Parts: sequence; structure tokens; C-alpha cells
Amino acid sequence: MENQCIQILFFIALILLSLDCTALHTISANIEIKDGKTLVSEGEMFELGFFSPGKSKNRYLGIWYKKISYGTVVWVANRETPITDRSGVLKLSRRGNLVILSGRNPVVWSSNSVVSVGSNNPVVVQLLDTGNLVVRNKSSLIWQSFDYPCDTYLPGMKFGKDLVTGLQRFLTSWKSPNDPAIGEYRNTHDTNGYPQSLGWHGEVLLARLGPWNGLGFSGFPIEKENQIYTAEFVMNEKEIYHTYELKTSVVQRIVLTWDGQTLFLHWIERIKDWIVYANALVDACDRFSLCGPYGICSINKHPPCTCMKGFEPRNPEEWEASDWASGCIRKKPLDCVNGYGVGDGFWKIARVKVPDTRRSWYSVSMTLGECEMACRSNCSCTGYSSLDIRNGGSGCLLWLDELLDTREYDVDQDIYIRMAASELQGLVGSQSDFHKFKEILIVVLLVSSSASVLLAVAYVYRKIQKQPHIKRPGKWSVHDEKIEHLDDLQFFSLYEVDRATGNFSVLNKIGEGGFGPVYKGVLEDGREIAVKRLSETSQQGLDEFRNEVNCIAKLQHRNLVKLLGYCINQNELILVYEYMPNKSLDRSMILNWPQRFNIIHGIARGILYLHQDSRLQIIHRDLKAGNILLDGDMDPKISDFGLARKFVGHDTTSKTKKVVGTYGYISPEYALHGHFSIKSDVFSFGVLLLEIISGMKNREFTHRDHRDNLLGHAWRMYREGRSIELMNISLQASCVASEVLRSIHVALLCVQHHAEDRPTMLSVVLMLVSEGALPEPKHPAFFSEESFRELESLPSVDKCTITLLYAR
Repeated sequence: MENQCIQILFFIALILLSLDCTALHTISANIEIKDGKTLVSEGEMFELGFFSPGKSKNRYLGIWYKKISYGTVVWVANRETPITDRSGVLKLSRRGNLVILSGRNPVVWSSNSVVSVGSNNPVVVQLLDTGNLVVRNKSSLIWQSFDYPCDTYLPGMKFGKDLVTGLQRFLTSWKSPNDPAIGEYRNTHDTNGYPQSLGWHGEVLLARLGPWNGLGFSGFPIEKENQIYTAEFVMNEKEIYHTYELKTSVVQRIVLTWDGQTLFLHWIERIKDWIVYANALVDACDRFSLCGPYGICSINKHPPCTCMKGFEPRNPEEWEASDWASGCIRKKPLDCVNGYGVGDGFWKIARVKVPDTRRSWYSVSMTLGECEMACRSNCSCTGYSSLDIRNGGSGCLLWLDELLDTREYDVDQDIYIRMAASELQGLVGSQSDFHKFKEILIVVLLVSSSASVLLAVAYVYRKIQKQPHIKRPGKWSVHDEKIEHLDDLQFFSLYEVDRATGNFSVLNKIGEGGFGPVYKGVLEDGREIAVKRLSETSQQGLDEFRNEVNCIAKLQHRNLVKLLGYCINQNELILVYEYMPNKSLDRSMILNWPQRFNIIHGIARGILYLHQDSRLQIIHRDLKAGNILLDGDMDPKISDFGLARKFVGHDTTSKTKKVVGTYGYISPEYALHGHFSIKSDVFSFGVLLLEIISGMKNREFTHRDHRDNLLGHAWRMYREGRSIELMNISLQASCVASEVLRSIHVALLCVQHHAEDRPTMLSVVLMLVSEGALPEPKHPAFFSEESFRELESLPSVDKCTITLLYAR
């Protein structure tokens, strides 16, 4: 009997020991978690326990990542009441109140959540794999940490206001990296007027994402084809909030840092670190009301602030001194009479981040026409817009005060500003009347003055051929078209460039492009430079020069080549760039897989910046190995913006009769029909990606068993489950097979025949760094020699175009 008791006690001891060693994700009432013990989510994604941040010795109860990025804290309970020793204990009461106890201070923190408890409905506390700490019973959720966010916004969180309880969910920064107490910065969802997201420093409004417009925030649009996460805005009688959910296994968090930055972060398993995917504040126009009332900000202009149509600077002297805070005032007063604006009209400003909506009124059911009538009938109404821009627009948003914080933006949202009829008459009545007038005027001028125009053009052309191109640095123009942004670049004298390149010595010549020859040079201060000199025989030199300056001068990214300055002297047109010692990708030395994978990522990030983050929105149109330069660290730099084009909006597709680019990299819709878009660049990137992996050119690829090009060969290997055979044999010793296979899969998604099937560069970047499942690719375009011959035989393809394609 005694032996049996000993065995039973020993068995119980083993169970207790195993419970103590096993990670718990749920505890019941009166079970304690002492300092040194933790609660782990079921999938081991998150862990809860006591910790000391940074260099601090204070103890806090927090939640951090466990499976990845161990120790990255996403939530803190006792932010304002730290424990100075290791006596802290987390405990759940029978009534559902979660408390932190300490020896010196019995109640350090409490969730203040209580519920009537029955014997058959016990409460438990559980840490979920979403990072949410919940207190619940069988019938209901009693309390959750997601309702009380700190500095981190996780997928599944609600960011906004509960209209029933009055609970506000917003982000607050840490005081410092060593102190999680509430800091100086906060991001809130303001529900005054039409709801919008605001960023604060103390009581100073720093930035505004703007209201939800059906597709995204007016000042931070969400990509329509986003394959990584879905965003949602909910507004009803009970709550107003927005949230997001991940579609893939990519791990994402949004953090308000202690110094006030709102960063979108992704975990990269390959490098075991977080990368900044986006920053809520990108440029000067993101500063709240930089241009004051009735001012409009454009990052593509210098200076960035201008007054809206019908307005002028309130204080011209301050405006000239680049102090735009006082904004603009009306040139002519409104004609509103007896509460009804009979004499007023509206001027449309297209593609904007709409003004501050805290003094606004809205209706979800009104049409845009009804919205205009509502604004016209209220003398306090200063402008109106659609509430939801989807499907042509719906709903009504009225502004009842000065229009603040408006900027030009890449979103399909317009605003109609109120203006006196007498002012509109000076603008030809309305925009539609103006366009009709302009069309009629053009026709009349063409018919009546064609001979005079031709003579004038011929005269101007002869004068341009004979006269120097420049009167003074920074103001040169071609055919009376001013080049933008020269004032932002350094002007080099011809003497400086000549001396740097050894009088353009043939020994310093390092390349030749459509623009002309490229030389290496060394400035007096020792800086190495690359000098592009316009060739006298160049057919596209003037256009390329204008494009290079207008596009790249305002672009700043680690994966774009940097334009340092220019030189214009008589007939000389010269561009000066930073020098890339490792030349271009097609002339580089043998690269191992880590170097190639780094180059792939760098190119993808550079294109993403051009398409989305630069605000200029650029389609490169000539992405190829020869236009990818490598710096001293073998980091890639996209170059040659001579063929680039600006675009507006994510779905914009342009058409041209002059197809330019490099055969083998051009998408089918561009080659066949002249249609180009961001998906044209995606196609080129896919080709480039396959070339980097295989070490072979698409157009030069041959195989003894078939006549497919590189795209067709990659497609054949993928369907046969032999994609790894596409990899260059020199990479066998350094490759990571999973990275190679994933890169090939992504490349095939990029070169699919139909543009709408191809991912955006945002999705490409995230697919390259994630480990989730990828969609199945469809067959690529131009994957055999026969398809190329069919292309060349099509009557719709200009023979000059084909010649140009081969020539580049």
C-alpha cells in the first residue's frame, strides 16, 4: 500500500513537472504567471511575459514575437507603472479581471473587466496567434488587448471608435527605446465630420492620411491588386474603424516609432530582420497644411505650393519667402444671396488628396449632382466631392470651412471648389465649356492658319539649328518646351566636364547608348563621374535629355542611379551621373547566388519606387541588363530614363504609335498595339529575373531539343517540375534552392501573356521575401521563335518600329 502511494505521488509529480515545462497558451482563474514564466500562443508565434526594454532594468508585462524576431515587443500592459524588481505576477480573477500584482504595490495594473461568473461558465485568459490577449468564457469575449493598442498595429486590430461604449482605439508611441511609457506621438481615427486618420505630436497636428474613399485612404491609397493583404473600412451606427488582414504568410506590422515615424514593416525570413516596406510620411507635401488654406501642394513642382484657381496668396511677401502657412484668399467674393448660391459655380480640381474633413458633412446615399445642389444651397459650403470613388463615384462629401491640406495625388478623386460666377467667366465658364472652346479653337486655327504655322515652325527650327541652345544655366528649352527641375541640379561648365574626361578621350569612353557616348571622369574634388554626351547623330537625344532631367532629377532611391548635374553649352547637351565601378549587369563579372539574389531584390525595390512610392509615378519602358548598373558593393542601380514616361493612377494605360525599347524585354501588348503601363515594366523585370538566374539572354538562348527562347524554356522546365535546371551551373555551390525556385516562379508570373494576369511590383517584392504559396502562372508571351516570327509578320507592326527595336 505504501509503495502504491509513493508511485501515485511520483506520477503526480511528473505531471506537474511536465505542466511546468510545457508552454501554456491558456490559463484559468487564480493561476499565476510569475516573472520568469511565460504564456505562449498555440502556434508559438507570440509570447507573453515580463521583460526589460533596451537598457532599462524596470520590468513590464508585454507580448512579443517568439517564432520570429524573438523579443520584438508589440504590446505592453503596465506602460506607466513599471515594476522595479522581479516580484511581478499576472493573475486572472474568477470574475474575469486580469491584474498585475507586485510585492510592494499589490495592484500594479488591471484590465478592469468583470463579468458575472457561473460554475459552468469559467473564465480563462488566452494568447492567440494573432498577438491578441483575450479574457473570455464559453459564451462571450470579456476583454482583449487589441482594444488597447500601444505603438503597434497588427492584422485583425480595429483602429477607430466604438460608438456604443465610447472606446477609442489608437496608437501611441513609446517615450524612448528604453521606456514604453506613452510618448509624444499618437495616431488617431478622428470622427469629427467625415472620419479620417490623423497623426499628432502632442497637440500639434503633423499629418493626415485623409478619409477612406472606397479603395483606400485619400492620402495613402491602397493598391487595387494587392495580393498580400485586404483593407476594410467599417462605418455604422455602432462603430467606425478600419482594419486589415493578411492574405499570405507574410508577417507584417505597422509601428508608430518613439520619434514619430509610422512605418510599415515586413519580416524577411532570409535575412532574419524587418524591412521598412513603406512610410506614412514620404515627402514635404505630407506635412499637414504645408500650403495653408486654399493652397495646393505638388511635390513635382518647385516651389511645391500654389494657390487654387480663383485664389491668390494672402501674404505675398511671406509666400515669396517660401512661408506658405497663411495660405490663399479669394480673388473675387462669392455671390451667395439669401442662403442660395445662385451666382456661384464650381471649379474641378482633378486627382487630389481631399482637404481636411473635420469640418465637413456627408451622405452615403446622394449622387454627385445632388451633392452639388446641396453645396450650392448652403453659403457655408466651400466645396464638394464624391464620398466613394468606386464605380464612377457615389455619396456626397461637403466642406463647410476653409479647404486645408490639399495636395495633388495619384488617386482617382476630384474636388469641386466653390467660386464666384464672375471668376469662372474668366476661366471660360466651366471646365467642360473650356475644353469645348479649346477644341473648336484648335480646329479653326488648323484650318485657317496651317500655312502660317508651318512657315513659323520652319523658321523656328532654322533658328534653333543656328543659335546656341542656352541663354543662361537652368532656363534652356527645346522647341519652346521648358525642361523642369534644372534649378535643382548642379550646373557643370563645359571646361569642368572637358577636364574631368580628358577632353572626352576615347580612352575614357565606357559605353554608348541611344543618347550618345558615355565617358568616365574625375572631378577636381576626386569624385568619379559618368558623363553622357549627346551625339550629333542621335535621333532621340533631345527627348531623352528632357526625360532624364524631368524624371530622374526628383527621384531619390538607393536602387536608382543618381543624376549629379548637367552641362549645356551652345550645342553641347551633357548629363553627369555618379560613377558605377562594376559597370552594367550585362558586363559584370561572375556573380554568386547571394549577389544575384541581392540584385534581384534591389531592382524590384527600385521599380516599386518608380511605380508607387516616388509620387511622380514612372514607367521606365527600357528595363534590361544593360540599364542595371552595379556600384562598388554590387548593389544594383536602375539607369537610363530616356524612354521613361510619367503616369497617373494604378490603372492608367497609355498608347503610342512609336514603340521603343529592346527586343526580348518588351511586353506583347506594347509591341503589338503600343499599349504600355506599369505591367509592361513588370514583364521586362520577369525577363531580367530569368536572365539573372540562368546567366543567359532571352533572345540569344538556344537549346538542342527545342526552339523556345528563354521564357519558353523556363515555362517548359516549370511544367515538368525541373525549374532548378534553369539555374546557371556556376551557382550550384552558393545557391539556396528554395530561393532560386521561388524567384523562377515569380518571374513566370511576371511574363504572363496578358497584362492583367501579371502581379504589380508591390506584390512581386512581397512574394520574393515571403514563404507563402504562390499563384499558378499562365503561359508566357513570345515563348518560341515561331511567336517572334508571327509578331514580325503582323501588318499592324510598323517596320520602322521593328528596326528600332532591333537597333537598341
